[in-house]
Amino acid sequence: MSTTETCVVVGATGAMGTVFTRRLVARGMRVLAVGRRAEELEQLAATDELIVPCAADIAEDWSVDAIRSCLDGPVRLAVFAAGLPVRGSADAIEPSLLATAANIKVAGTVRLLRAVRDHLADGSRFVAVAGSLGLEPGPLDAGPGTANAALFNLMRQISALYGPRGVTVHTIAPGPIDTPRLRAFVDTESRETGAAPQEIWDRYTAKTSLGRLPTLDEIAWLVEMLLEPQAAVLHGSVLNADGGTRHGIQ
Repeated sequence: MSTTETCVVVGATGAMGTVFTRRLVARGMRVLAVGRRAEELEQLAATDELIVPCAADIAEDWSVDAIRSCLDGPVRLAVFAAGLPVRGSADAIEPSLLATAANIKVAGTVRLLRAVRDHLADGSRFVAVAGSLGLEPGPLDAGPGTANAALFNLMRQISALYGPRGVTVHTIAPGPIDTPRLRAFVDTESRETGAAPQEIWDRYTAKTSLGRLPTLDEIAWLVEMLLEPQAAVLHGSVLNADGGTRHGIQ
């Protein structure tokens, strides 16, 4: 890799990370695409010469060196977009899965920071995608609710640590997003409960004041917008890109 500015996307082969990656390369940015599965990364990289694959499991400490070894120039933006494979209420979830959720979402964000910190400069952005469940959890959201709440706290700490160095820190908090993964959850719930898929989908959209769920492209636009110099004013904030899902006033 050259010394041209790079964006780092963790979770690049997921539905959200793929859209982030494609939007950033469309802007002309080189993207280091980080994910667990080398084959999927190679397929993504084959779509654009600006995409550089980096196979690394962000749930493991060795990922720090794996990502760092792929960098030799400034990092303009680093974004943590890895999802959680954890579901269930406090009654149902396997207790150890709470540690799994924290390891991926919270420790994974620290691993990304350790990997890129020597390449961050004045004007760089450090971004994590959390989720509104960390702010307003439901009764079935023990894993994502707990892990995302911890991530909000961690990102506030990082903002205090790196803001004086000119690195701005941003947390994006979408609510449910219209993704293939969510539609698969709806289908699974429909099979398990007998409720019609549309009834379940309407339940999700009813929680918004927009009347529909946000799209991946809209969340990706927000990430791209953070590249603008004026986005520095959003340092330390939580960007609630949830279509009005969150109802608390703060």
